[in-house]
Amino acid sequence: MSDQSIFILMIFVIGFLMTQSFVRPLMGSDSQARKRLRERIRNLSLDPQASQHVSLVRERYLKDLTPFELKLLSLPGMDRLQMLIDQAGSSQFPHRVAFTSLGLAVTVGATLGLAFGWGIGALLLGLIAGATPILLLRRQRAQRLARFEEQLPEALTIAARALRAGLPFTESLNLVSQEMKAPAGTEFGIVFTEINYGGDPRAALLGLLERVPSVAVMAMVTSVLVQRDTGGNLAELLGKLSDMVRSRFRFQRTLRTLTAEGRMAAWILVLLPFALAGVLTLVNPEFIPMLTEDPTGRELIMWAFGFMMLGVFWMRRIVNIDV
Repeated sequence: MSDQSIFILMIFVIGFLMTQSFVRPLMGSDSQARKRLRERIRNLSLDPQASQHVSLVRERYLKDLTPFELKLLSLPGMDRLQMLIDQAGSSQFPHRVAFTSLGLAVTVGATLGLAFGWGIGALLLGLIAGATPILLLRRQRAQRLARFEEQLPEALTIAARALRAGLPFTESLNLVSQEMKAPAGTEFGIVFTEINYGGDPRAALLGLLERVPSVAVMAMVTSVLVQRDTGGNLAELLGKLSDMVRSRFRFQRTLRTLTAEGRMAAWILVLLPFALAGVLTLVNPEFIPMLTEDPTGRELIMWAFGFMMLGVFWMRRIVNIDV
């Protein structure tokens, strides 16, 4: 493997680790917290009738598909991709996203391979190009989730005031959908439509939780479902939940502001060696080969790269505080 390929591979690995460690949605959480949230959502969705009704939400996307495209939707991984698309608020089809990713990977990889030679660089850039549609959907989902959680306290306040005014729960959802902008207005409008057309309220609320996987939304759905079974003042419950979510959002904003300096320092310390190597290559092209051509120098580079990855994980533990 050439020195240039090793350098590109190091940049790719460090860039991937940094983006996974420090680029998160505003109210984001680590992988363990997301895993626990998915487990709780599955526990809430144990009712087979509710799961069947939640799946009916996607039928509006299937009307214009050919039989061949419907068969493609049954391929492994399409359900997870469809879930990502739903959570991102997109109207794309999962098999088309998969074909777009595959086409980009093959086109970019083959073009670079024919132009500059087949190597690790062409392979990595092809993989990056193929992952671009998925990464864009993940970024869109993160932004949409952050926006929804920012709007949720106001939506709960509107619903609580509507309940105090004497409106039923379904009409309070309709009022929220009319008063709020997307994505909160859109999601509450979907819940209202499902209930209004004879759907099960539990299934409609679980569908909301499936499309917007969030701790705050799970607290709201759980509170409403418990209140439906045991009774109580739903308006007061939603009002207190609104205050709690608003306080949590404010605290998370403050926390990210306080840790911004640490995240910036992490980016600077990790990317500085690569930037310095690029500058030295431009100023004196013979300087870096003196280090890479020597066995001891190559060993020192690998040790430095290993300690750099260890530093990324260490700084992630310090800076990322899950709430």
